[in-house]
Amino acid sequence: MVHTRLQEEGGISLEAMKKHFFKGLKALGKRERVLLIPPDITRLHGMGGTLAVWAVEYYKDAVKAILPALGTHVPMTDAEIDIMYPGLDHELFVGHDWRNDIVTLGTVPAAFVEKVSEGRLSYSWKAQVNKLLVSGGFDLILSLGQVVPHEVIGMANHTKNIFVGTGGSEGINKSHYLGAVYGMERIMGRANSPVRAIMDYAFTHFGSDMPLVFALTVVGRNTEGKMTPMGLFMGDDRECFDQACTLSLKVNFTMVDRPLKKVVVYLDPGEFRTTWLGNKSIYRTRMAIADGGELIVLAPGVHTFGEDKEIDRLIRKYGYKGTDFVLKSVAQNDELKENLSAAAHLIHGSSEGRFSIRYCPGSLTTEEVESVGYLYGDLKVMQERYVSTQTTEGWNTTADGEEYYYISNPAVGLWAHADRFKDA
Repeated sequence: MVHTRLQEEGGISLEAMKKHFFKGLKALGKRERVLLIPPDITRLHGMGGTLAVWAVEYYKDAVKAILPALGTHVPMTDAEIDIMYPGLDHELFVGHDWRNDIVTLGTVPAAFVEKVSEGRLSYSWKAQVNKLLVSGGFDLILSLGQVVPHEVIGMANHTKNIFVGTGGSEGINKSHYLGAVYGMERIMGRANSPVRAIMDYAFTHFGSDMPLVFALTVVGRNTEGKMTPMGLFMGDDRECFDQACTLSLKVNFTMVDRPLKKVVVYLDPGEFRTTWLGNKSIYRTRMAIADGGELIVLAPGVHTFGEDKEIDRLIRKYGYKGTDFVLKSVAQNDELKENLSAAAHLIHGSSEGRFSIRYCPGSLTTEEVESVGYLYGDLKVMQERYVSTQTTEGWNTTADGEEYYYISNPAVGLWAHADRFKDA
């Protein structure tokens, strides 16, 4: 396998990126049955959709199917497909059902999980993928997407796109819970984590027969403040991922000079429809927020909590009440034991009482927001106070002198203060 890498300080043009992508595909040789695994609409800004469009342009009719890496997310609508993959035939797209459409490649032993979790958990982990990866007869499975700091695994993508993006309920549940119990703030922004370790184990021991190649983007803000591609890395092993992680930490990580007392985060309504997704506003900022600080989440598209009905029900029932409460609830309730990704999400979505979280949703009522443990904010009032044509990324001040830190999209980065991220 020829590894390819393209990165430029300040960003690369789409023309250069496309040329490099095609160069990488050419190095793979002729392929006749290609499966694409790009991200879904919740990763709109990561350039994975663009890579998928280019891959179809390159391989033409050899692309037999496109399987968006939904994980637990709801299937993409026709309108979302048109936005993210303009011009592609909708008939190519296959919806991933994480509860039913899966096969198990092998099992990571409990002893290994116990070792990487430092004794916190001791269960085996099934390496599950969509059955299409095994039964489709493909001579190339092209995994596409962005490397960026991530709350569950440390840095997103690579084998996560396979074992979570096309994974099954047990694999997703247990991997998410492993990350949550080990500690989100010990994981975010790190290329190596317990969750990454079990997926690397699975890839090495059970996935080597799959014709799997990764094309990984890194996207960041250029000198003009606009999101732009910074790098493209291709390969069939871990090397391309490590290279992408190195660049991502340079362009997606912000070390603030002091703990933030007030943070205002905006969630694009086309990307964030639930707190399951929108709580990236909490994950990616928590290490920067001061004790006793406040996070205000402007969420015009958020209208419910979970991405499916069962997880939504569990969030409404148990709420975001902190690690101790969730661990106790898991021990006492089979419905949480059987949905460990929901339990992990409840841990992730709590500030552990360290700072307040005020959600300003488009549709949820005051009662609904407060019932899960958040404060409620009026979206219109908060937007008028904190968002204007003069608002910029980072530090801002209101007309009456209130200082706050503004983030327009939490999914594209990680923010921290040195006291809470000592390995930066």
